[in-house]
Amino acid sequence: MKQKKEMKKILSEIQSGQFTKEWMQEHKSGQTKFKVMRNQQAEHPIEAVGEKLRTLMPWIAEGKMVDKSKN
Repeated sequence: MKQKKEMKKILSEIQSGQFTKEWMQEHKSGQTKFKVMRNQQAEHPIEAVGEKLRTLMPWIAEGKMVDKSKN
């Protein structure tokens, strides 16, 4: 039930406006924490697996659902 507790905490942050306040502050500061987090997640092994899997799905390339230049 750890996930349920965490989801309740997140919902509370959204409802109280705390999340928006922190997100706006992050945006004003140049998104430094967000960019670090995004780079860390891009280096996660699951991303290499996802890239390989997408090459096996030609319909994705046709519709360009994943555009690395934008995402």
